[in-house]
Amino acid sequence: MVNGGSRGRLLPMGDRAILVEVASLDDVLTLRRQLEASRPEGVADLVPAARTVLVRVDPRVLPLAAARSWLDRTIASADAAAAAPADAALVEIDAVYDGPDLDETAGLLRMSAEELVRRHSGAEWTVAFTGFAPGFGYLVSPDWPYDVPRLANPRTRVPAGSIGVAGGFSGAYPRETPGGWRLLGTTSAPLFDPDAASPALLAPGTRVRFRPAASEVAGASGLASSSRRSSPFPGSGPTAESSVLRSPNERSGKRGRPRTDEDRRPGIRIVEPGLLATLQDLGRTGAAALGVAPSGALDRGALRTANRLVGNDEGAAGIEVTMGGFRAAAERDLWFAVAGAWGPIRLDGNELDPYEAHAWPTGAELHLDWFAHGARAYLAVRGGLDGAVVLGSHASDLLAGLGPDPLRAGQRIGAGESASAGIPAPVIAPWGAPADELLEVALAAGPRADWFAASAHRELFEAVWTVTNDADRVGVRLDGPVLSRTRDGELPSEGMVPGALQVPPSGRPTILLADGPVTGGYPVIAVATDVSLDAVAQARPGTRVRFRHARPI
Repeated sequence: MVNGGSRGRLLPMGDRAILVEVASLDDVLTLRRQLEASRPEGVADLVPAARTVLVRVDPRVLPLAAARSWLDRTIASADAAAAAPADAALVEIDAVYDGPDLDETAGLLRMSAEELVRRHSGAEWTVAFTGFAPGFGYLVSPDWPYDVPRLANPRTRVPAGSIGVAGGFSGAYPRETPGGWRLLGTTSAPLFDPDAASPALLAPGTRVRFRPAASEVAGASGLASSSRRSSPFPGSGPTAESSVLRSPNERSGKRGRPRTDEDRRPGIRIVEPGLLATLQDLGRTGAAALGVAPSGALDRGALRTANRLVGNDEGAAGIEVTMGGFRAAAERDLWFAVAGAWGPIRLDGNELDPYEAHAWPTGAELHLDWFAHGARAYLAVRGGLDGAVVLGSHASDLLAGLGPDPLRAGQRIGAGESASAGIPAPVIAPWGAPADELLEVALAAGPRADWFAASAHRELFEAVWTVTNDADRVGVRLDGPVLSRTRDGELPSEGMVPGALQVPPSGRPTILLADGPVTGGYPVIAVATDVSLDAVAQARPGTRVRFRHARPI
């Protein structure tokens, strides 16, 4: 599209996204800028990666056909001379070059450690894309021609603030994670602050320089931005800069600022959370380019229904209970409803029906016993439940560690004083237990279907797959026949969506869910349709799954 007259290729990514593949990372950077400049309403996310830009859309606002037309026009009018804008933000990061791999990496590149530091800190980097973890930017530079091999044995723990290199990239770890990059140094800069107006310091397109600093200097300052911009966060002044440089404890940690007992409205007290209980709403949109997954309720239909039954907005926060065993007591008179997975519901020992609104008197204990059918039930309380808000959502992201922590015994959760509507009159509706013995899941086309043999496509739809014990909010691993590939190896990292069927070297697919990674390197053979994801959310280990072709869009 921009180099040598090559053009972008549009690849299907389910029923709510399109993957645009280009020839090089330079093309990705140019395309992302052009798409941002002409972005129409209905584009939810633009997610750049190594050779692709993922375009997520809301088809209620922008149908996929209209999105394809916009992309075709943008690609056709691409300016080969387009360059990074001169006024792109420049962020300078104080770096202490004391990494455990500094000397070995210098040896691999046949230079001294001092020369490696000089070359790394002398380069002007650009954030090409983010992924792996919220705020983890993949930095590239024309001044860095080196292809650095990853560690043969990745570390199980890389400390937050570590600066590393791998392949042709550099980056800094916003939080402690496993990792296989070679570590050159550290920084105390606040790389990702979910409470900030611009959470990621290293957002796509940002220009970056690493500034060598003595350890005592770096510990005191951590960050210095260029003279062009007094703070790395748009719209911030010098006083705002000092606020984002608070210590991790003062900044209240990665999950967002919790409400205190003084400003919490009485609601419920958790007696026993069961296997897993989390606060969820309908999730986050627009933050995937920062490495942030959508999260939110896995069975969105069940949460919406429970909220409607008590007069809430459909997106009000409720509790997602996994497999049951949950108990909570009311701290004031409330109304509640439960939808989704099917199991005994008792209030002070009296059994109640799901999919109905019930009064919950002060002090009464609600018990959602272990579920007989389905995996996740949703408890909605009239007025909605309260918790830390991160990037506009109450949702708990277990993989990234964003949003409220999983609920614990003794925890108190506030509830709103009013709802958007009255409690509707009871109606006779065909509610029933979710299907969890044999699920039928519709699949739309995936971007890497051509990586797989014809036999793999037949087996994908003819076989009966089984949900393994590796099933959680990140994804559901399936057992069944091996899907044979016609191409070996992994892809350069590219954008992912909930519902993507990634196929690792084992040949058995995993269905990514709402807490799944924003980018990945395994080929996606197909994508579960958006409406099918609610059914996948109710799959338990041992559930059988059959796939069918989705209707063409």
